[in-house]
Amino acid sequence: MSPDFDVAVIGGGPAGSTMASYLAKGGLSVAVFEAENFPREHVGESLVTATTPVLLELGVMPAIEAANFPKKYGAAWTSAETRTIDSLGYGAGPHDFRTAEIRFDEREQPGVDRDFTFHVDRSKFDLILLKHAESLGATVYQGVRVNKVDFDGEHPVVRARIGGRSVDVPVRMVVDASGRRTMLGNQLKAKVNDPVFNQYAIHTWFDNFDRQALNPKGDQADFIFIHFLPLTDTWVWQIPITETITSIGVVTQKKRFQQAEGTREDFFWETVASRPELLDALKNADQIKPFKVEGDYSYGMTQVTGDNFLLIGDAARFVDPIFSSGVSVALNSARIAAADILAAHAAGDFRKERFATYESKLRKAVNNWYEFISIYYRLNILFTAFVQDPRYRLDVLKMLQGDVYDDEEPRALAAMREVITAVENDPQHLWRPFLGELRAPTAKASF
Repeated sequence: MSPDFDVAVIGGGPAGSTMASYLAKGGLSVAVFEAENFPREHVGESLVTATTPVLLELGVMPAIEAANFPKKYGAAWTSAETRTIDSLGYGAGPHDFRTAEIRFDEREQPGVDRDFTFHVDRSKFDLILLKHAESLGATVYQGVRVNKVDFDGEHPVVRARIGGRSVDVPVRMVVDASGRRTMLGNQLKAKVNDPVFNQYAIHTWFDNFDRQALNPKGDQADFIFIHFLPLTDTWVWQIPITETITSIGVVTQKKRFQQAEGTREDFFWETVASRPELLDALKNADQIKPFKVEGDYSYGMTQVTGDNFLLIGDAARFVDPIFSSGVSVALNSARIAAADILAAHAAGDFRKERFATYESKLRKAVNNWYEFISIYYRLNILFTAFVQDPRYRLDVLKMLQGDVYDDEEPRALAAMREVITAVENDPQHLWRPFLGELRAPTAKASF
C-alpha cells in the first residue's frame, strides 16, 4: 500500500497547524486530521514572546495582527501578603512582596522584532493558524478523529473515522499533535502522570472587570496578572481577551477541590473570596461564560519519538501553565521537529535516530520549565524577590519569554535552589513561613 501523504498530523491546534505549515512550506504532502470543527473554544489565552519568531517565519503574523488581539507587554504578580521583611542578601534591602512586574522590552530576544506579544481568543487564534497551514498546501480534515495508528506494515496507517465510517490512510510519517488527548502516548502506553503537579483549574470570562483593582499602578491593564491567594499552592490568572473581556481562572491542587463541598461555582467564589479585593472586583463585573474545569494538568511521556513518528506540543509533555508556556512549547516543538522531519524526508529515512536533535532540545527545554515552575511553587511569594533582584532579573525574564531551547540552564535556577536549600535547612529562617508546600522529589522530571 503506497502512502497517500508524506506526513499525517493528528490534531489541528497550534502545534499541529504549525507543523503542517513548516512541512508544506518545505514541499512535503501533509494531511491534518482534526477531531473537532473550528472555531472551537480552548483555554490558554496568553502568549509569550518565544512564539513571535515562529509566527514571523511562517508568514502568519499579518493575520494575527489583523485580528486585533490585545497586546501583552509583560507580566505582573500580586500577593495578599502585607509584611515587608529583610531579603537577607537576595535582593536590594527590605523586600515588599505585594507586587512585582517584568516588561518584555527589558531584554532583547533573538528573532523578536517587537516589545510585546498577544493575549488571544484561542477559538480565533487557532483557526487563523489552521487556515494558514491550509493556504500553504496542507490538506485539512476537520471533524475527523484518529483512533489508532498501525505501525505493523511497511508504512504507518492512520485509522480515522469520517461520518461514522472507518478510513485507513497510509503515510510515511505520523506526528501526534493531539494535545492533552495524547492519542499516541495512550496507544503506546508511554504517558506518565506527574507526581507533583496534580493541578486543577476552574475558569470563566468576565466583562467589565477592573484589571487594575489588585495593582492600581495605572499602566498594566494589558499585562497578564498572577494573583497569589493566601491558600496553599493556589493562584488566579487574569488575562485580557478583548478591550473589556477578561479571562479569570483559579488553579489549585486537585486534592483541595476534591475535599471541598458544594458545586464548582461555590468552589470558585469561596476561593477568590480569600482575596476580598479580587472578590469585590469580580462581583462588580459580569460573568459571560459558564465555568469550565481543567484537570490532569501535568504529565510526560517515556517516549516522544520512534521509527516513523514523533509527538509535539501537549501531546508530548504538559507542565503546569502558570507561565503561559503551552502555546510556546506547541509552536517551538513543531518548529524544531519539522527541521528533523524535513531532513529525514530528504534522506528517505524516518528512523528514530533522525529525530534525536528534536528530542534532546525538547526535553532540555521542558525540564528547565519544570524545575523553574517547581521552584516557583516552593518559593511562593518569595519568587518576587528574584523578579526584582538585578542579579537575576534578566535570567528570570529570559525564562518568562520562553527563550529556553538553545542555551544551558539559566543561572537563576541555581540561585533559587540555593535559597530553598538554605531556608529548608534552617527552621528559624525568617523566610520559612513564606515557603509553599508543593515540592518536586527531584530537581528535574525523569520523563
